[in-house]
Amino acid sequence: HNARQAMNIHEYQAKELLAKFGVPVPAGFAAMSVEEAVAATEKLPGPLYVVKAQIHAGGRGKGKFKELGPDAKGGVRLAKTADEVRAAAADMRGNTLVTIQTGDAGKQVN
Repeated sequence: HNARQAMNIHEYQAKELLAKFGVPVPAGFAAMSVEEAVAATEKLPGPLYVVKAQIHAGGRGKGKFKELGPDAKGGVRLAKTADEVRAAAADMRGNTLVTIQTGDAGKQVN
């Protein structure tokens, strides 16, 4: 009998694991707060930053946040400055992202 167990890891965790085994991955930092996201801009080359909501679901870029208006951007955003990173992270943190994989309940971005 060959039981299979699904592995639920976030994108940043997968990148860390791949890098550990020598697989090239883009530079990035997991931020657990808006301030950590802003601080990451100091460590990355820029001039373009990608702020991504970390939830266990696909379709984050096309997703919508329940708490934001219908015209708000989804869970993957491009930013050119630390202020834009701050705004994107503040929009995401603590809010509920609804994607094609989450169902109507969505998942909270922590």
